[in-house]
Amino acid sequence: MSSQGIRWIILNVLLGVVTVLGALTPLHSAGTVSQFSTIDALMQGIYEGPATFAEVRRYGDFGLGTVNHLDGEMLGLDGVFYQITSDGKVHVITDSEKTSFATVTFFKPDHRAEVPSLSSYPAVQGWLDQKLGSHNFFWSVRIHGIFPMMKVRSISRQQPPYRPLAVVAKTQQVFEYHDISGTLVGFRSPPYIKGINVPGYHFHFLSDDKSQGGHVLACSVSGGTAQWESLESFQIKLPDDPSFRHADFSSHDAGALQKVEQ
Repeated sequence: MSSQGIRWIILNVLLGVVTVLGALTPLHSAGTVSQFSTIDALMQGIYEGPATFAEVRRYGDFGLGTVNHLDGEMLGLDGVFYQITSDGKVHVITDSEKTSFATVTFFKPDHRAEVPSLSSYPAVQGWLDQKLGSHNFFWSVRIHGIFPMMKVRSISRQQPPYRPLAVVAKTQQVFEYHDISGTLVGFRSPPYIKGINVPGYHFHFLSDDKSQGGHVLACSVSGGTAQWESLESFQIKLPDDPSFRHADFSSHDAGALQKVEQ
């Protein structure tokens, strides 16, 4: 057996509940959120992952993340994965491109509701909190509607030596749109997932004409339709490369992550 194969076996034993993708869980498992790398790895500047979008597609048709080299924002909707680059343009991602961080699922909503007029991003989250169930599970959420205000960001492609995300985010490109129709794609993740994913809400946006989008910083909605699904299983694939193996993840800076997200 190769040394790499031994490492994967040891990883399965040590992590216990964390499944190496492709090893134990069926690819089309219902109610499962699948993740590539961790948010703390991204925060530390680990911007190159081994997973291609051909592989990501095997684990979900809906989700968000980024592209290798932190090259913009990524959004998956109806089986198509989009990249929103730092110039605000939207591109369809090819199967051969790679991701350094992605969270995906096969979206099969079991709840639906009409969204009222909501004046702010916190109001949107508060309304969802009244609809969704336990905070101790993952929830996938899709909202289609008219947004009187939509403020999004994207980050430009990085080159090594990579700087931490908190530093890079200071140079993010911010775009504000008005009276735009489109879709919010995202998740509400449980609080205990800190360091692995973003606790609470994380949304990316794509306009109906597929020309504008990004990571959501602020928004209002004048009405629309929300769909959501409880995800009661979680699995992750960790990067097997030197930058990840030698990184120090013994501490988690929640404040820095909050600044990056907001």
